Amino acid sequence: MNIPNGIFPAITVFAGATVLACVLISAKVSGEESLRTAEYDYEAPAPGTYELPIIKTAGDGEVLDSEGRAFHLREITHGRITVLSFIYTRCADGKACPYATGVLNQLHRQSEKDAVLARGLRLVSMSFDPEIDTPNRMKSYSSWAATRVKGCEWAFVTTRSQSELKPILEQYGQIVDRKRNPLEPTGPLNHNLRVYLIDGEGNVRNIYSSGTLDVRLVLADVRTLLEKQERN
Repeated sequence: MNIPNGIFPAITVFAGATVLACVLISAKVSGEESLRTAEYDYEAPAPGTYELPIIKTAGDGEVLDSEGRAFHLREITHGRITVLSFIYTRCADGKACPYATGVLNQLHRQSEKDAVLARGLRLVSMSFDPEIDTPNRMKSYSSWAATRVKGCEWAFVTTRSQSELKPILEQYGQIVDRKRNPLEPTGPLNHNLRVYLIDGEGNVRNIYSSGTLDVRLVLADVRTLLEKQERN
């Protein structure tokens, strides 16, 4: 697969203190076993011991990378195992966008230590707030990891407008609407937390919510798909 130049720029510092806190906490993780928490107090399944059936085809639409270059979303949801998270940079709800970004950060950290993950995994953080989350803002938002030289690809993308965003959200079933009080401290948008696991053929294989977004489960699912991909 040919990826357009510049889609994976140096990942760059979170604008919100809540986001930064989640990322810094996750950066201390060393080893997958230490990722167990009180909230997710169970044994994660062993990779390859279960099946992940196809749920649906991953959505597509035109997006912009953090340099403002346009391309189709399908170009970064094929060829590798992709973990796609919908976010917006103004979100300050610790169990929503900052948490999802923290989980992706843990995945990225794991991939820095694992060549199989580095080659086979891709992370995508996509904004659903295009009026505010311009390419330049997404570049600034992600600048905290600019010094990383290893690990899997991580793209931060947005769209030109709500009209281009809407069909993408509909294809994924990502619900977003505006709060009555735009000054609420957690941010002006209501949304459900959804993170999507997409195989190399562009099929959604799992959809994580706030109750299931455990990095150990995501890692097990990613490794399960990578093992199957290797066998095929």
